[in-house]
Amino acid sequence: MQFDHLSYGDFNPHLLYIGKKVPEVSGEDHSHDYLELTYILSGKARYYIEGKEYLLQPGDLLVGNPGLVHRFELRKGEKPPIEVYIGLSNFHFQDMPPQSLILPDGAPVLRCKAELKQDLNQLVQTMISETKIQQNGQYFMIKAYMVQMLVLILRQIHGEEKQENHGFVFESRSKGYVVKRIIAYMNENYASHISLDQIAANMYLSPVYISKIFKEETGESPIRYLIKIRLEKAKEILEKENCGSVRNVSLAVGYEDVYYFSKLFKKYYGIAPVYYKRQAQKENGKEIK
Repeated sequence: MQFDHLSYGDFNPHLLYIGKKVPEVSGEDHSHDYLELTYILSGKARYYIEGKEYLLQPGDLLVGNPGLVHRFELRKGEKPPIEVYIGLSNFHFQDMPPQSLILPDGAPVLRCKAELKQDLNQLVQTMISETKIQQNGQYFMIKAYMVQMLVLILRQIHGEEKQENHGFVFESRSKGYVVKRIIAYMNENYASHISLDQIAANMYLSPVYISKIFKEETGESPIRYLIKIRLEKAKEILEKENCGSVRNVSLAVGYEDVYYFSKLFKKYYGIAPVYYKRQAQKENGKEIK
């Protein structure tokens, strides 16, 4: 039997935790660097996700991908829901970022169909029961159920994509989420050499597709956006008292060619970096020559 292509490498996710709760107070905005799944067993759950309100019903699944800012809110007079929450890492589904489960419509909530809802109800209840019996092999039993749960969720996702697109493609995935990850990567690595090919390789997508969705979401190409990040960082450095030479500033924001850096800076801000530095120091009462 030849297995289908589910993930990059072996599919061997790490179960971080699992629990069942009845949240009786509102929470605070937070995010994770791993995937957290929250399944609503009963009641209604009100969540604010990236600033947008979602009202989850029984059978809904909140997909908390890495970096997703969310919080639970319980208003006066509302009855708290019953939720099962699962944290997992060490996996990489094909055509998705690492540690992530991207839904077809880009939303953070999966509305489970009747068959999937029935399966998940049984699986999460079995997993919770397993946590209470304290027998040998408990972790592996729960993990086995978790893997089954993930595969069933992927089957619904893939089924919806095939109906909409007549094939399994990344186009229907969350463009906004991918672009957000690219921008975060740029902000963390602007001082290093970054190319479109490198960004595409890190995201397991093609350079053409990266350029297309980035411009759709931001109105600019990835490279132009990177230039703006670097030049904004350069301005911040030049405004500091001990910023060093323009060449040092150029290197600090990823440009080895100081002439090219100066030319870009003047093009964007209408003033050469050396004069911007003098102007900033003068305004700070530390005029230099």
